[in-house]
Amino acid sequence: MKKNSTDQDILFEDNHLIILNKKPSDIVQGDKTGDEPLSEILKSYIKDKYNKPGEVFLGVVHRLDRPVSGALIFARTSKALTRLNIMLRDGLIHKTYWAVVKNSPPQTEDHLVQYLTRNPEKNKSFVHDSPVTGSRKAELMYKLIDKSDGYYLLEVNLLTGRHHQIRAQLASMGCPVKGDLKYGYPRSNQGGFIHLHARSIEFLHPVKKEMLKVTAPPPHDQLWDFFTRNRLPDTISR
Repeated sequence: MKKNSTDQDILFEDNHLIILNKKPSDIVQGDKTGDEPLSEILKSYIKDKYNKPGEVFLGVVHRLDRPVSGALIFARTSKALTRLNIMLRDGLIHKTYWAVVKNSPPQTEDHLVQYLTRNPEKNKSFVHDSPVTGSRKAELMYKLIDKSDGYYLLEVNLLTGRHHQIRAQLASMGCPVKGDLKYGYPRSNQGGFIHLHARSIEFLHPVKKEMLKVTAPPPHDQLWDFFTRNRLPDTISR
């Protein structure tokens, strides 16, 4: 690969899909910034590595916000993309996130069921306790798994996939993600990233029909290094 990403960022690769550990500065697809997206970087990587003639196929299965890091799936074939899209729609791709927050959560674990509305102009989602016009149901489960001097590590399991869902729902209970100015954290992190990381993805391989779980190490900084010191699972398990 090139530019911001290296071969070390690839967590899993076969003929059907690639799972990448996204850096917080990377964008998944092109946007108004004009920065080269991961989809194009990966196409160049595949073309060079396998000497592919012509246009390289690469399907974006899901996305992560630019300041968020972690495991991200791309499909290398149209068959895999179609099947993964169906699995994503049906809730068969299990995604676990880590979030570092400043405030102690109201409970050590909870199941949040709320409703989100999206404001495209502000690129922000708003949380409601009951349905309102244009809202979509948002569900997640969180658990407090560690704490440091002044910070708390939450493990979050997404049950729906809404715009900025984790960021908005955690902020609504008084626990904005560290560095997330958009959702109420008082100051940004150096470099503009936030302490939200897609820690693992688990699903049935769309072609081989084997269970696949991939774990992504967080970026290196003082807080992430503290929380990962005793958590070093295998990157890939089947």
